[in-house]
Amino acid sequence: MKKALMAAAAFIALPVIAQAQTPSSGFYIGAEGGVNWLLNTNVTAANGTQVGVSPQTGFAAGGVIGYDFVGPRVELEGVYRANQTNLTVPGFAQSNNIGQLGILANLLYDFMPGSVITPYVGAGAGIGFVDSTASLGSTVFAYQGIVGLGWNVDTNFRVNLDGRYYGTSNPTINGVGWNNSNFSVMLGLQLKFGAPAAVAPPPPPPPMAPSFMVFFDWDRSNLSAQALNTIKQAAAAYKSKGSARVTATGHTDKSGPEAYNMALSLRRANAVKDALVREGVPATAISVVGRGESMPLVQTADGVREPQNRRVEIVIQ
Repeated sequence: MKKALMAAAAFIALPVIAQAQTPSSGFYIGAEGGVNWLLNTNVTAANGTQVGVSPQTGFAAGGVIGYDFVGPRVELEGVYRANQTNLTVPGFAQSNNIGQLGILANLLYDFMPGSVITPYVGAGAGIGFVDSTASLGSTVFAYQGIVGLGWNVDTNFRVNLDGRYYGTSNPTINGVGWNNSNFSVMLGLQLKFGAPAAVAPPPPPPPMAPSFMVFFDWDRSNLSAQALNTIKQAAAAYKSKGSARVTATGHTDKSGPEAYNMALSLRRANAVKDALVREGVPATAISVVGRGESMPLVQTADGVREPQNRRVEIVIQ
């Protein structure tokens, strides 16, 4: 039983846990319906006689058209409410049934429009028609207050559940009037037109130019067997591109004089160039650069012999 309760709670919480999509402004339409309670009232006849009326639970149904500013919303709403009563007065609105149509302009505010579940409040004002058994019997000023929760299923579809107080100025039909106060619980479905423009994914990063690293012994520019194998790989990469430029950049560590290291870095770069040419890379496609000790791979103090800094970098692009 405990596991079943936990599973039910997790299911109910899913809409809250899920992440809403980015909200967007736009027009929407909706349909809504629910239950309506016409509060107890006194009907006053033209001669001043009052009769207490205890309405039964009735229904409310209607629709809206609105615009969502992402946070604030404005809408035009029409809702019809009907309640049975315990009073029979032939030919009058109070005769066993009170029906009323409200057409209101609403201003609402969503507190968390980017969330799946967003609380909202609102208020509306407009015109109401309280009908008799035959026609619209009384035109009155109508108003309402709204408190509810919205479920943003996605960027276009929304479900609302709210409670609202609906009231009008006192309707009067053929000299008979009463106080008109209602409380409704409404479930609404809304469809928003359009969707936020899809954000184009960022362009893929440019492909990295193939690069290879050849290392040297201290104060040497001759190529080891491992270095020659790396140069063969670089030559194969050049040939696979068909047409490319190759740059061989020589470096040294900081264990010697700066001017000497500059010359040593050039000797190392030229040694790599010569080996590339032997592997079939045209000499005209190869550029040679010497950086001396100015761009160490590993930062060291002056005079330190660091093997990682004694290198030639081969870049094919």
